[in-house]
Amino acid sequence: MSLNSNDQSIAGFTMTGHALVHWFETAIPIFLVVWLAEFDVSVVFIGLIVALGYAPFGLGALPGGILADRYGPKRLIVICLAGMSLAFGVLAAASLLESIYAIAVGLLLWGIAASIYHPAGLALISTGVEERGTVFAWHGIAGNVGIALGPFVAATLLIFLEWPLVAALLAIPGMLAVVYGLTAQFDPIAAVADDVDAGPDEALSLSDLVTNSRALFASAFAIVFVIVTFEGLFYRGVLTYLPEIMHGLPVIEGLVVPGAFEAYDIEPEYYIYVGLLVVGMGGQYVGGKLTDTIPAARGLAGMFAILAVLALAFVPVSNLGIFPLLVLCAVLGFFLFAIQPFYQNAVAVYTPPDTRGLSYGYTYLGEFGLGAASIAIGGFVLGELSVAAFFVVISSFALAGSALSVALALGLDRVFDRFGAEPAVGAEG
Repeated sequence: MSLNSNDQSIAGFTMTGHALVHWFETAIPIFLVVWLAEFDVSVVFIGLIVALGYAPFGLGALPGGILADRYGPKRLIVICLAGMSLAFGVLAAASLLESIYAIAVGLLLWGIAASIYHPAGLALISTGVEERGTVFAWHGIAGNVGIALGPFVAATLLIFLEWPLVAALLAIPGMLAVVYGLTAQFDPIAAVADDVDAGPDEALSLSDLVTNSRALFASAFAIVFVIVTFEGLFYRGVLTYLPEIMHGLPVIEGLVVPGAFEAYDIEPEYYIYVGLLVVGMGGQYVGGKLTDTIPAARGLAGMFAILAVLALAFVPVSNLGIFPLLVLCAVLGFFLFAIQPFYQNAVAVYTPPDTRGLSYGYTYLGEFGLGAASIAIGGFVLGELSVAAFFVVISSFALAGSALSVALALGLDRVFDRFGAEPAVGAEG
């Protein structure tokens, strides 16, 4: 079924925002080596500086969701795009000030601005789009495009240009997107107009926030929140450590990247990693289309089970040779991103429209905030135990998510009082 004009307009707007959030996010690490040399600081110190940017990205999702419900998602997304572009402008100006602290300010501004996007963008899709699964799929693909292009463009430009100019050039697409966003026209509640009791401009008091939050976590959303957190633990752990793990594999050693510039230390595992992300675009699309036919909880249960098996298979498959490893990475990339439209749709299924921004705020607090705990857990396991133990731990996150999804599919949500409201369109059970 083709998208109607309102769906198309929302899809174009949110796809642009999603791609740019990850465009900026994944470009930041490319600057690390340059900043280390430019400012003569330690790796530990520069790591703390960069953490200033990534920490608000997850922790700010909840207030971002609250603001989306208060002021409307379109306004918030435009502010997000302008804020991220301004932040990269601050990074560019840091060279003129010759201050690492100016970089810290720029990264902090980026993290605060970027944290707005996911709760606002997904709330907009969930309330404004009729063909929700299809738009979730294209939205996810756009995010993967940004993930792949951000570091690629930044690294390529740094070959020819000074880093402040590169930072400024990376901000240009964001400013163009602001202009596009200001002119975009669509109905943000077209899909749920009959169910929404309060408009986006109605004030949200502290007592309303507490009441709405308590109501959410007294509903099936509490289960969805834990499921999303386990997905975040799996996702962040895999994407953080997979390049380092592959770097130490015997099957990777000896491979040469044809035509690579030795000065930039281009390693084969990075190309494999980018390939995994590219395959993930297909996973996003297929997963999104499947949400139109497979109930959210059942789809999550199956996807988690597959991810658990793939994690456990990584070490034995990597010992079979380079081709089996490439196939496994491709399949892992596909399902790592195919699961995302299912949990995004589950939030829409198990929450009322009036608190959708708040719901996605909590969702990405779990995904990016609590999910980041796997970075510490994974680092400890890899340092003190082994790669095999790491994948056992990662697999356990997926198995826990699968078990909870099975329980949800079997009707665990019925034990919750769901505000006395009718189930959302497409709700299970």
